[in-house]
Amino acid sequence: MPNAREFAVSALHQILQKGKRPKDVFEGLDMPLDDRDRAFMMEIVYGVLRHSITIDWVLSSLLRKPSALSSRTINNLKASAYQILYMRVPEWAAVNEAVEMEKDKGKPAVVNAVLRNMLRNIDQIRARLTSLSEGKGPEYISLVTSHPQWLIRRYMERFGEKEAVELAEANNRIPPLTLRVNTLRTKRPHVINRLNEADIQGVPTTYSPDGIKLSGFRIYKELSSFKGDVIAQDEASQLITYLLDPQPGERILDASAAPGGKTTHIAQLMLDNGEITAVDRDEERLKRLRNNVSTLGLSSIKIVHADIADYTPEYRFDRILLDAPCSALGVIRRNPDVKYKHNEKDLIAFKTRQISMLRKVSGLLKSGGILVYSVCSTEPEEGEDVIKEFLKDSEDFYIIETSPHPVREFMRNGFLRTYPHRDDMDGFFGVRLGRKN
Repeated sequence: MPNAREFAVSALHQILQKGKRPKDVFEGLDMPLDDRDRAFMMEIVYGVLRHSITIDWVLSSLLRKPSALSSRTINNLKASAYQILYMRVPEWAAVNEAVEMEKDKGKPAVVNAVLRNMLRNIDQIRARLTSLSEGKGPEYISLVTSHPQWLIRRYMERFGEKEAVELAEANNRIPPLTLRVNTLRTKRPHVINRLNEADIQGVPTTYSPDGIKLSGFRIYKELSSFKGDVIAQDEASQLITYLLDPQPGERILDASAAPGGKTTHIAQLMLDNGEITAVDRDEERLKRLRNNVSTLGLSSIKIVHADIADYTPEYRFDRILLDAPCSALGVIRRNPDVKYKHNEKDLIAFKTRQISMLRKVSGLLKSGGILVYSVCSTEPEEGEDVIKEFLKDSEDFYIIETSPHPVREFMRNGFLRTYPHRDDMDGFFGVRLGRKN
């Protein structure tokens, strides 16, 4: 029966070679692992993804002909290198398990030689990495923080070198599991008390009135006894719903709704009184939305399987949320694989699609209504630049400068921005647009 390490190598193959999302891979793997082994497996996978550039640099100095090795062997080496460099795993165990995996159809002698060589030179490797971390310029920061150079250059241009490093390092830290309390069923203090009774440390989020941040606890599925009372949702994502400020009795459109964190939060803030039309074209993600709606016991949400570009409702809406598809460069700490999926040109492609979606949904808003545009991206092409371009030929729309209390701390010139290194939240952009009467 495959062990945790073999599952980790298999998952890395599907993510790195086949381009699948880590969450989808984990859900698709048939893993008869206990909680401890599952956590160990996920630590290896996410660790390799977070530090992939650094690990590749270390291995490149030890491998003579990497092209002669299968992807399985390469991923096996990456998993071992991560354990040796970043985990408190006995060195002999990391080597022996890697070699054992290769005995069937792999390269046990090569893997053994590479890892033994790495251990013999580990002090020099660490010293070299320390030296590189003191270097100036994007190439050094890229190597030691495992971020592509093009992204580091952008960070440096906007924030300067010191803060660019801080943001990259924050992206590499394991984020806290943050919950949103279903206040239609329970209260935040009551949930915190229940968590503490279960030896899970939870504290109120600083800005969202509905959030709880957990310390040292990362697996949401283990909170089955809290089913219906909480949902996993980062604090920054919760703030986007407060930016929308939905009111009971309104008709609201969530134009890119699945998997439903913001949709169900809208229903919660409306006291489940009104009509929310949740549109999404991805049937698999809609399954998660339906499950979340059912679990939280909500009745005000109407789910529509459609592409928003082709959707024609019977009426216009009081408020619209467009949480647009984006690069997801604001959630690297939760999805480290996105660092390697995009390049700078992709941001322009995202921007073009986002402007198109915004123009479409803006026509579905009532006069006097409010539209919130948001993305989980740190990059201005997908945020401020989209809004500036949209407003050029949308004279009946304007930026609403005022904002509800929970989000005021993050508003600058009508734009909401959160960052992992400044706020210990995901990186989000949001803006409130009004339509003139």
